[in-house]
Amino acid sequence: MGNFLAGKVIAVTGAGRGIGRAVALACAAQGARVVVNDYGVSIAGGEPSSEVAESVVKEIQAAGGEATAVADDVSTMAGGQRIVDTALAQYGAIDGVVCVAGILRERMLFNMSEEEWDPVVATHLKGTFTLFRAASAVMRRQGSGTLLGFTSGNHQGSVSQANYAAAKGGIISLVRSAALGLHKYGVTANAVAPVARTRMSANVPMELTEIGEPEDVAALVVYLLSERAREITGQVYTVAGPKIAVWAQPRELRSVYADEGGWTPERVAEALPGSVGTDPMPMLAQLSQMAAAAAAAKEQPQQ
Repeated sequence: MGNFLAGKVIAVTGAGRGIGRAVALACAAQGARVVVNDYGVSIAGGEPSSEVAESVVKEIQAAGGEATAVADDVSTMAGGQRIVDTALAQYGAIDGVVCVAGILRERMLFNMSEEEWDPVVATHLKGTFTLFRAASAVMRRQGSGTLLGFTSGNHQGSVSQANYAAAKGGIISLVRSAALGLHKYGVTANAVAPVARTRMSANVPMELTEIGEPEDVAALVVYLLSERAREITGQVYTVAGPKIAVWAQPRELRSVYADEGGWTPERVAEALPGSVGTDPMPMLAQLSQMAAAAAAAKEQPQQ
């Protein structure tokens, strides 16, 4: 076992499978005591009882680590609070939270229903907020702690996942807000945009040329939770197999000012195209290339 997280208490949501499971196992292997959250209800109904979370706890314990399972819905304020309260009750502290929990409801925007929009935004975005809210209150008092949200490259936009993309974009803004608001209290906040082989990545509508395993993501998460990353905050990192990259902070690219008299539609039409212009969308260009390739393939004679 390593010691990157020796003595720390870390809560991980969505930790029953995939990346969340890899993160929980890696944190435990590096010395952390881990609260493993994954929401589930038994076949007979009744209180949530997440078997997948329990199985991860058993894996950690079998390897000599300490962990406890929490079956709670992160999209509720009470659920987020219980995860933090469990960490405090079991281990007396909360040093880091990692919000991995997420779901998909794919549909083109013009066909998407409220029932497909709300649960995705609630699980990803509100589910990050509920943990951040509960944990930051404790971290502020203790003068230390790390908040980690999980976003996606799809925060740039998505063909058939407007709900998911909107939630992931919101998580980036939430992370940056947390970094700004909590910096003076010694609390950091960052986001990870993983590209790894999971049940969710299997549904991505385009081929991923750079992709890794959940364990690659877990290695970055462990580092960001450690004391070695105490000066890093407000950042968004992609990890895709052998590649780690940092995303740019939002900033103005070009500007133009109106002459005396202010803006009119005519003046905007004169000034904006030439002086301000646009910032190209790489994903739109990629879609255009894919469409052109598909059209060319249809034109090829059948063998």
